Amino acid sequence: MALARVVSFDGVTKERIEEMKRRMGEEQPPGDVPVKEMIMLHDPESERSLVLLFFETDEDYRRGDEMLNAMPTGDTPGRRSSVTRYDVAMRMAV
Repeated sequence: MALARVVSFDGVTKERIEEMKRRMGEEQPPGDVPVKEMIMLHDPESERSLVLLFFETDEDYRRGDEMLNAMPTGDTPGRRSSVTRYDVAMRMAV
């Protein structure tokens, strides 16, 4: 079963999102994080963002969570306000 790491951030400006999009287009995930997919949502009015990271196994999630928790705060979209682990109950592209 796939797992998702859902992280919420505050203080995320439009400029920061543009900078991150540019950087992420040029680089792989840091430290070989075993993430299979990433989705970043942004509400520019409230300057909040949600980042959903998908992992295939418990071990991948554990390793990814450890690596991401060790990242410098300057590499994140904004101030991290929460991190939650979810089982991916359903996934569908239409």
